[in-house]
Amino acid sequence: MEDNIIRVDEDGTLSFGDYTLPEKKKVSDYEVDGDYYKIKTFYEMTKLEKNEGFIYESVPGTNVSKFSADMNGMSFTVSGTETAQLTLGLTENEEYEVLIDDVNVGRMTTNISGKLSVSVELEKDRPVEVKIIRR
Repeated sequence: MEDNIIRVDEDGTLSFGDYTLPEKKKVSDYEVDGDYYKIKTFYEMTKLEKNEGFIYESVPGTNVSKFSADMNGMSFTVSGTETAQLTLGLTENEEYEVLIDDVNVGRMTTNISGKLSVSVELEKDRPVEVKIIRR
């Protein structure tokens, strides 16, 4: 992602993160359609907030592309060099179907704060598609 750690792509989706950075880099108040995003990223962690609300965190850091989210869930492509623990901000106490590379890995229910955690096996140069669908 060069020096740019967050951007809007031609299709209107968001791309963010850079797991190759040796030190934490952040951008605050990145405006997209009246919403304000904050990104922090480096090799240890990538975190995204929207209007000061939690949206995405990975440990270790990841690159995310084609990110879109609405009331029915979210979808994105994630890449990194090793298995990452993703924590996603969704609607509290709701059931979601989780698909990784179009394989249904089951249904999960968010906790009282609306967070859902999923582990994704990543390898260098092999992006993984993640879909979280509200049921």
